[in-house]
Amino acid sequence: MAKPTGFMEYQRENPPDRAPQERIKDWNEFHLPVLDEKLQTQGARCMDCGIPFCHTGALISGMAAGCPVNNLIPEWNDLVYRGHWRLALERLHKTNNFPEFTGRVCPAPCEGSCTAGRMGDPVSIKSIECAIVDKGFEEGWIVPEPPPFRSGKKVAVVGSGPAGLAAAAQLNRAGHLVTVYERANRIGGLLTYGIPNMKLDKKIVQRRVDLLAAEGVTFVTGVEIGKDKPAEELRDDFDAVVLCGGATQPRDLPIEGRKLKGIHFAMEFLQGNTRHLLNGRTPKVGWEERSGYGELISAEGKDVIVIGGGDTGTDCVGTSLRHGCSSLVQLEILSQPPDSRAADNPWPEWPKVYKLDYGQEEYKALYGADPRQYTVTAKRFVG
Repeated sequence: MAKPTGFMEYQRENPPDRAPQERIKDWNEFHLPVLDEKLQTQGARCMDCGIPFCHTGALISGMAAGCPVNNLIPEWNDLVYRGHWRLALERLHKTNNFPEFTGRVCPAPCEGSCTAGRMGDPVSIKSIECAIVDKGFEEGWIVPEPPPFRSGKKVAVVGSGPAGLAAAAQLNRAGHLVTVYERANRIGGLLTYGIPNMKLDKKIVQRRVDLLAAEGVTFVTGVEIGKDKPAEELRDDFDAVVLCGGATQPRDLPIEGRKLKGIHFAMEFLQGNTRHLLNGRTPKVGWEERSGYGELISAEGKDVIVIGGGDTGTDCVGTSLRHGCSSLVQLEILSQPPDSRAADNPWPEWPKVYKLDYGQEEYKALYGADPRQYTVTAKRFVG
């Protein structure tokens, strides 16, 4: 185990971020690196408690409690504390194909279920996870590992988001010949076009895609199965087909005035922004041309209302601020949560407590207040 008294001797330290006034001027990641020594101290706070809900991945009261991929958190916390970074990376990769993604964008239910959080602050698990894999790439420990043999079986994976990439990695590791089909012009799905660059730099995604390609995975972009390539061809050409299309159907708000101009789904806004950042005005082909996907929707000089207070709403806030919007309000249907757990929200449930995510933090730094208005629902659009 890590240091038995570490959780009493050391306080939690969150990873440093770039100042909000600085980071809204660009699309670069806002988290700053942390010194190894500080991370080892944070790892020492993990006490190998014997009731590690941090990696159970259970659903309690309809909410995630602990890591959904069952990361071996106490084990690699201990290894980081002792300075065994490469061993920590091996333990991390046993349960997580892409810790460089989850270490950046996961909401960290592990920390909500951390035993140290019962009487104080939880272990900074997410930042340790990210540091382990980043160090692995920096040190050259993460290299292509093609399978030692091939099964002779061919598998098609439809969709190249996190599920598609994970399926491809596992199937390739088992020795099958894997081809991944993606309808957009870049691999990554939600990782590439759904999550803004300041949360997950697309070079990080491409680095993993290149690694998978070097291990033998074939990637085909600009092909929508059923339109550009008949589904029957996949059945004929492959021994198995894995469907990883993702949840691409947005939830509409069918109220009066919905058809007015200037009302957009969040993914239209976010995807168009990232495509513009990555590709500029390059011509669209295939599915992109048919769907109108990736049109830039600029918030510059506009009065913006974001409906929804979750992670996607936060991404819309941060993106609008970087565009240079004139004003911004975020509407949240729920009531403002308390500063600490309510009686009906006990540990190890996900803690429903008040916090500022990066978008709200940036707005508050600029305008002095949280942009969210609570207990508000939309009844009609007027314009």
